[in-house]
Amino acid sequence: MEIIMENTADIKRARAKKRMEELKGFYIHTAVFTVINIFILGNILVQVNYNADRFWRFEHFFTFTFWGLGLLFHAAKVFRFNPFFGKDWEKRQIARFMEKERKEMDKAAKKF
Repeated sequence: MEIIMENTADIKRARAKKRMEELKGFYIHTAVFTVINIFILGNILVQVNYNADRFWRFEHFFTFTFWGLGLLFHAAKVFRFNPFFGKDWEKRQIARFMEKERKEMDKAAKKF
């Protein structure tokens, strides 16, 4: 019984460590995103001589926009946010598969 408890504790520790590594990776990604984009946008601002009309153009924000989308997907993965395949969806799919299995078992039982 003690071995099972140790294995369970090891599994929990490994899961917690993996989760911590995911969070750490996300925070590093966010920090790098922030620093690099400040540098890029600051450089563009200097190049356009602080002219607001020339600065606020979409092409200046490609990196920010698309890297930001990537960062949002990273956040969704790390914080386990999935609006399409949530817990309700999982429960419905499990119930559906179990019902399908039950029908197949009933069909097989009738043959014998």
